[in-house]
Amino acid sequence: MSIPSNYGLEQARIQLPHIVAEAHAGLRSVITKHGKPYAAIVPLQDLALAPTLAPAGESFLALRGTGRGLWGADVGQTVDDLRNEWDGA
Repeated sequence: MSIPSNYGLEQARIQLPHIVAEAHAGLRSVITKHGKPYAAIVPLQDLALAPTLAPAGESFLALRGTGRGLWGADVGQTVDDLRNEWDGA
């Protein structure tokens, strides 16, 4: 696997057709924002190598559950505590 090319956000916007052509040729690109990695453009075959990526909608459903116990034993008290925290009380 080759080292990905890095593009600043504005540079990537201007050179998007070139970056997409690179991805089609099997090369990866990293897009940076303020010098920090922000996004990546990868070849489609790389998606098959990423088992943590789920089809649209599926990843959110994996979080489903009852939520029982999430707010503690006394939901009202927990909500009041959170409100007071924001009010500075």
